[in-house]
Amino acid sequence: MKPVAVPTVFIVDDDSGMRQAVQDLVESVGLRAESFSTGEEFLKRQRTTDPGCLVLDVRLPQMSGLDFQRQLTEIGVQIPIIFITAHGDIPMSVRALKSGAVEFLTKPFRDQDLLDAIQQALQRDRAAREQQAEISALHARYEALTAREREVMALVVSDMLNKHIAAKIGASEATVKIHRGHVMEKMQAGSLIELVRMADKLKLSSNK
Repeated sequence: MKPVAVPTVFIVDDDSGMRQAVQDLVESVGLRAESFSTGEEFLKRQRTTDPGCLVLDVRLPQMSGLDFQRQLTEIGVQIPIIFITAHGDIPMSVRALKSGAVEFLTKPFRDQDLLDAIQQALQRDRAAREQQAEISALHARYEALTAREREVMALVVSDMLNKHIAAKIGASEATVKIHRGHVMEKMQAGSLIELVRMADKLKLSSNK
């Protein structure tokens, strides 16, 4: 049985008192917490496959939290972010939220507001990881198809009839039916609709 992943809340704040207060709060509800004084320290930490989120101060000594959010996006680190700040304004919060932040809290904030935002962020990360795992599994199945089976699959999901597929690839209709059966089996698709959804997730339409 796969062990249950324990979510981790990462805290980046140059104020040691605030870091400790947030860490104590997070750990009081049974979550794991790790804290850092700069974004650079956080980046040196090896990420795991467990769900996580980032509680990030807007004002940091070397790089602002908003600039760090952009840097994470640029280097491909996907993690839900909750901003906290003592000096926030509406344009700043709009920029953060438009860039994908879960929440923007102004100090002093209620403990429950932060905990609610953390649960929302962790749920978002879980969903993203589940979706990525599903896509990875679909890619593995797709890679197991032969070149001809991939060709047939692309035509099948474009709503082409077997006889038209046969004419297009220069094969008999019986052969197309065999390839189609192999595609359904290898992709673990229970119906044509399910296969179409798989193709959509794999973005096969752009590869035709």
